[in-house]
Amino acid sequence: MFKKSYTYRTTLNLLRSIVPLVVLFCNVCLLGCITEDMPPNTKQGNFEALWKIMDEHYCFFDYKKEEFGIDWDEVRNRYAPAISEGMSDEALFEVCAKMIGELRDGHVNLISAHDVARYADWYEKYATNFSDSLLRIYLGSSASYRIAASLRYKVLDGNIGYIRVPTFENTIGSGNISQVMRYLASCDGLIVDVRSNGGGLMTAAADLAGIFINEPEVGGYICHKTGKGRNDFSAPWPIDITPASGLRWQKNAVILTNRRTYSAANSFVMFCKGLSHVVVMGDITGGGAGLPFTSSLPNGWSLRLSACPMYDREMRLTEQGIEPDIYVSILAEDYANGKDTMIEHAKNYLRSHSND
Repeated sequence: MFKKSYTYRTTLNLLRSIVPLVVLFCNVCLLGCITEDMPPNTKQGNFEALWKIMDEHYCFFDYKKEEFGIDWDEVRNRYAPAISEGMSDEALFEVCAKMIGELRDGHVNLISAHDVARYADWYEKYATNFSDSLLRIYLGSSASYRIAASLRYKVLDGNIGYIRVPTFENTIGSGNISQVMRYLASCDGLIVDVRSNGGGLMTAAADLAGIFINEPEVGGYICHKTGKGRNDFSAPWPIDITPASGLRWQKNAVILTNRRTYSAANSFVMFCKGLSHVVVMGDITGGGAGLPFTSSLPNGWSLRLSACPMYDREMRLTEQGIEPDIYVSILAEDYANGKDTMIEHAKNYLRSHSND
């Protein structure tokens, strides 16, 4: 059922895991804050600054060229003639938004006072496969389920434990995780639902993934920029996942995903996929495998971009998403009858594999 770990060992391993990531992130941010040779605050200057920051710090140029045929130099040459000093800020923003949109990256945003440039095709072209209305049927009233940090949890019919994880924006304490595990200890299986989880803290994702392992695991790898060249990256650093302190889940589990499972939630799926008693079910995740950072243009607009590429245990990039072990979608007839096809499929799977 469950196994316990030693708190001091978990704490030490967690520090070993987090500190290198913090150092890497700070290094990237320092690179992003360099302002020497920044173009002037003109329409042309802001356009050039945007292109240059992306050119020096974006981490997926080779991948995007291989996947979509995107040539960043060609992109600049194509959009540059549209820039003039007489154009409005809104017109400049539109040109810049279209230019960075060529990269098809949900982590790339240009933020001004009047709008945020974003790429949404990574999820808008897919079925949602998640419904708040259906979720309320399964969770029941607010008095019917428990909340620990950002986790909502209860025991579903058939003695199946259910944890809804809507976000990783906040930390999930070891005490929270321990209490959830204690409450669900007698269940025959566990569903962890990260559908439409847009991400947040990768450390929170790693902490939750720790409920599924009994020994430290390499959950994946991360690189950071070492220079301004497009291929100036460090050697891959392992992302260490440490076992949760206290109780951990030893029986079969299903992780539910959809196309809006993104960024740190994508990493959570990456950490868990391939574990012997964990099955990923649903739709392909949204990806977002680049740790982002922000910089600024001369006119004050903020730019967010993917800076540190992350890879799974086999050094495969998950920028375009992670395929589930079992594809399942919400069926229209089930929706009409107040049933979530994906939750029902997960429950049936866990019941049929309860003795595995």
